[in-house]
Amino acid sequence: MAGLTGVFGGTFDPPHLGHLILADEARVSLGLDRVLWVVTGDPPHKSDLRISPADLRWEMVQAAIGDTPAFECSSVDLDRPGPHYAVDTLHALRRQGHARLAYIMGSDSLHDLPAWHDPSAFVAACDVIGVMQRPGAELELAQLEGQLPGLKGKVQLFEAPFIGISGHDIRQRVHDDRAFWYLVLPRVGAVIETNGLYR
Repeated sequence: MAGLTGVFGGTFDPPHLGHLILADEARVSLGLDRVLWVVTGDPPHKSDLRISPADLRWEMVQAAIGDTPAFECSSVDLDRPGPHYAVDTLHALRRQGHARLAYIMGSDSLHDLPAWHDPSAFVAACDVIGVMQRPGAELELAQLEGQLPGLKGKVQLFEAPFIGISGHDIRQRVHDDRAFWYLVLPRVGAVIETNGLYR
């Protein structure tokens, strides 16, 4: 049977230590052969936010994952016009030859899943839905299964250390000339500084 590929999507503006920890915990807990970091070009749920140029976010993700063998940066969303919905991303990855896909998300995203674009098709497109349990987040799988039949059988829960880091906080820290360097890898910090991001 073909190996399982993790799909870890986001704007990654910037990618930080919390992202790296979550991706590696998912890799180990779900038995993933590799994790694709999918840089979203045009996220429909963030249309009102100012997002850094895609090429710089791509550069930061490349800097973050470095030469980690199991991590790979994917341009599947950047190579096609938006808006970029998760279900379309999964279909595009299958056309690229990825036979078995595990979508990685937090429990808060799982809760919101019925409001996603074509959620039934999204569930059908996943072989596994890896859900990191966030502190205080209640999982109502039975209720969600009623809305999205087949979901419960695909959800695999995993835990990761809670790291209270967010891209929003990092952007604000950089803007305010506050400390941020130890929230990202030095290579990512260098991209931020070199390009004057978030100032």
